[in-house]
Amino acid sequence: MSIRSIDQLGREVLLEDYPKRIISLVPSQTELLFELGLADQLIGRTKFCIHPSNSVTQIPSIGGTKKVRIDEVRSLKPDLIIVNKEENEKDQIDELSTEFKVWVSDISDFNSALKMIHLVGHITDTERKAEDMITQIKKIAEMPASKEIPTAVYLIWKKPMMTVGGDTFISDMIGKAGFSNVYKSFKRYPEISMDEIKEKQPDYLFLSSEPFPFNSKHIEEFQRNLDHTKVVLVDGEMFSWYGSRMLKAFSYFKELRKELDLLD
Repeated sequence: MSIRSIDQLGREVLLEDYPKRIISLVPSQTELLFELGLADQLIGRTKFCIHPSNSVTQIPSIGGTKKVRIDEVRSLKPDLIIVNKEENEKDQIDELSTEFKVWVSDISDFNSALKMIHLVGHITDTERKAEDMITQIKKIAEMPASKEIPTAVYLIWKKPMMTVGGDTFISDMIGKAGFSNVYKSFKRYPEISMDEIKEKQPDYLFLSSEPFPFNSKHIEEFQRNLDHTKVVLVDGEMFSWYGSRMLKAFSYFKELRKELDLLD
């Protein structure tokens, strides 16, 4: 039996059988593999693959998303490596592809995240669970009516100050959460300044808990400079982790809007 999959870069990935030794180099997709019941097949992860916290530490870490220790990958002898176009380094993806079966995801919005779940389910023989997950996510993705659609700037980095453009998964999730991304006309992750934020006067400035670890101490720092904007610390995993984390994200969005008094 042979398994044929087309990854999200349009690359054909051919396997002799369903994979029994999988390495995941993407935190949110590692969590997805656990949710699909593939813990026994998962033999390698990155140090940033931290969920599910009670189980993932049993899987060997082989470096970071940008600095994979390829010799350790070789020693594990995977029959499938799951990576992401944006989160992993192209040079390392290319090098791994010369020796192993590498499946690449490319996520730019909510729908491409659902497509990734479908495709991962297909190549790992977990299609039923994947389709059930997709159905559940679609069911809970509808937000309750809101009083308004407030504007927001979402920061992912501090020095330099970086936000998200409209062609990113995060931006689409900002919209799903009931907010309008001030920088949705921009591409990828533009650098911005405090003066630009002041000029745009968004209703909210979201400080994401990742990849830069914004925390409560930063709220006051930003709030001092923004008279017309409320600064809010948000859970970056809920906005940026595509995959099974979306099962939790929409409840989080509803609670966030409730806290901000934005629900009817």
